[in-house]
Amino acid sequence: MCVVDCTIMTRRRFSNTAFAALAVLGIPAVACAEPSVVTVHASNFQFTPSKIQARVGEETILRLTSDEGVHGISSSELGISKTLIVPGKSVDIAFTPATAGTYRLHCANFCGSGHAEMLLTVQAEK
Repeated sequence: MCVVDCTIMTRRRFSNTAFAALAVLGIPAVACAEPSVVTVHASNFQFTPSKIQARVGEETILRLTSDEGVHGISSSELGISKTLIVPGKSVDIAFTPATAGTYRLHCANFCGSGHAEMLLTVQAEK
């Protein structure tokens, strides 16, 4: 049995011809959902929204922007390496939760007096 990587399929749209070619070769075509994209704004001293939901085993893309100040985000549990969020730019971070649970991501770049309370909560559900 051949498994088709969904991350490749979501990044490249297969035409009907490509799916037909897979069928001729006896390779099962797998329909994959597009990853969920969640826009999160960072400002002094909060993420908006402050809580997001993700599905276990499904890719989620965080589209991060800063409205003021330089902030950061990271999570070893979700495989997110430290990433800076700079005003005037947006950055996309893809992650796929492996297990259900609540993940708390604190701002990873000191941003002032309210830094310790700056939190993004990711609720991963099956």
